[in-house]
Amino acid sequence: MTATTPARPASAAVGPVDWVSCPSCGWLLYRKRLDRNLSVCPECDHHLRLGARARIALLADDGSFDERACPPGPLDPLAFTDLREYRERLLEAEDRSGETEAVVLGTARIGGAPVVLAAMDFGFLGGSMGVEVGRRITAAADLALQRGLPLVTVCASGGARMQEGVFSLFQMARVSHAFARLHEAGLLSVCVLTDPTYGGVSASFATLAAVLVGERGAHVGFAGPRVVQETIRAELPSDFQTAEFLLAHGLVDRVETRAELRPLLVRLLELHGPRPEPVPIAPRVPEAVPAAPATSDEDPDAGPELDAWDVVQRARVTGRPTTLDYLHTAFDDFVELHGDRAFADDPAVVGGVAVLDGRRVVVIGHEKGHTVRERVARNFGMPHPEGYRKAMRLMAHAETFGLPVVTLVDTPGAHPGPAAEERGQAHAIAEIIMRSSRLRVPVVAVLTGEGGSGGALALCTSDRLLVLENAYLSVISPEGCAAILWRTATAAPTAARAMRLGAAHLRDSGIATSVVPEPPGGAHTDPLSAAGLVRAALVRELDELRRLDVGTLLDSRAARLARIGGDGDRPLRVVAPVPVGGAGDAVR
Repeated sequence: MTATTPARPASAAVGPVDWVSCPSCGWLLYRKRLDRNLSVCPECDHHLRLGARARIALLADDGSFDERACPPGPLDPLAFTDLREYRERLLEAEDRSGETEAVVLGTARIGGAPVVLAAMDFGFLGGSMGVEVGRRITAAADLALQRGLPLVTVCASGGARMQEGVFSLFQMARVSHAFARLHEAGLLSVCVLTDPTYGGVSASFATLAAVLVGERGAHVGFAGPRVVQETIRAELPSDFQTAEFLLAHGLVDRVETRAELRPLLVRLLELHGPRPEPVPIAPRVPEAVPAAPATSDEDPDAGPELDAWDVVQRARVTGRPTTLDYLHTAFDDFVELHGDRAFADDPAVVGGVAVLDGRRVVVIGHEKGHTVRERVARNFGMPHPEGYRKAMRLMAHAETFGLPVVTLVDTPGAHPGPAAEERGQAHAIAEIIMRSSRLRVPVVAVLTGEGGSGGALALCTSDRLLVLENAYLSVISPEGCAAILWRTATAAPTAARAMRLGAAHLRDSGIATSVVPEPPGGAHTDPLSAAGLVRAALVRELDELRRLDVGTLLDSRAARLARIGGDGDRPLRVVAPVPVGGAGDAVR
């Protein structure tokens, strides 16, 4: 290992050495001003390309990068020659870039946190992935695994290296295997996607990291736009394959400007740092009510049941705090992660990694918004399948890093439209319920408002279910029930009372584990106080659950689900086979 000092950011010079032409707008820029602006054009915000060492200088703490020397491997496995010998091209690339290959790797600190850092250099044969690039990325992952450190990679590549043929192709499998081992070990991996990232790199390690961050304006995809256009003969969107395009289609977690990359990495490393040792706490108190003022003279956990229709009306108040409100008030820090990595980023579901009174958690919740514009943009908190698949991806993230899951539930139900059905709405809901029922980390759900049918249950399958005083969970909306059974939606209040909607019934039936009181008049009358009550309840439940080992946690969750409906302690009856030709008494 040899210490190195990364070079300053490099920009493509045109004309006099002190001036640089922006490749996007053509504006002539003074080089020193451009360097001070991190090689981002101040006129059009175009992010000029940087070399590997400039990337390292941008992200790592000053003087902390310790480069790992990589002995050269076999060159030119095919003895390849086109118009020139491949060996000659390699020597020219080394001379132009000043690097021995397209990857520079080593250890570093980012915000004081130790990491393994690997940066690709597009100036070396377009950052193409050959055997040596595969060796170096694998070596970076192995080093992270050996030392128990997070891995940060910065990608810039035109794809696989044609001159190495099938040997280059199989580096995709090699580096993917290395990243699989990081996931299995619960080590954080973050990939920064820069311009451009294509082909075999984008279809392997560049999109396999736990967190994917696109630099603003970067072009990322499998096949390049010219290849796509020539193949399908179709007009492509103007933002096709940009980082912003990927974010809208749920394929990356974040898009950041160059100046925002390092601060984001610092926060991510803090949120995924070493896990604190469990602290023994007192046994659970039977009355599961936070130490906070009740909403009346009587304890709400023991008081009279509120009118069901009044509860429904309060749960639907537009000013009632939403998931984002609680994230900004009840929690101390939050980094939102976007997308289902397959189709889209559903704005009706928000989620990411948060801090709650020193406890790192993954938070997932429905988001309705408050204004008409916000509610339309958030689809009134009714998720599409990609929203549930985003939530399931975040649950897997929590399990990988041993973080408890907190869900905040407030939805009229899952979106019922044709597009949602085409994309597998029922499958998505079933899969997340199944996944959360066996999640190997604690899950605490908080019903903060409406809880409509399976769309709400998808985020309610948990170890503990906390219900706010004016929240409800229902198999169908009161209006829907009334329209079907009473033949008129105007009977909704009667239907609500018949279904016993409200926190008291959920508590008495054993579905809810505790009721969280609200300020007088409802959570919307004093959102900060409501957030404090939710925070206190969550801290209590998380501190209790963290004492349980995985086996006990899963067994307790299964037992809790079995008890709902009163069958937890009753053995199932055995049904004898029915003889062919007659039914008889088949039940014993």
